[in-house]
Amino acid sequence: MQRLAILGLGAGLVLVLAGCGTVEGMGRDISDGAAAVRGWFR
Repeated sequence: MQRLAILGLGAGLVLVLAGCGTVEGMGRDISDGAAAVRGWFR
């Protein structure tokens, strides 16, 4: 069961990086999303 969880997390990380291109791109996506949500409450 633990091996399955590790494989699932690894596969999820690969998919996220594939969508963003790089770790930096993933950080920018998260930052942009946070800025958008912050704008909803202002």
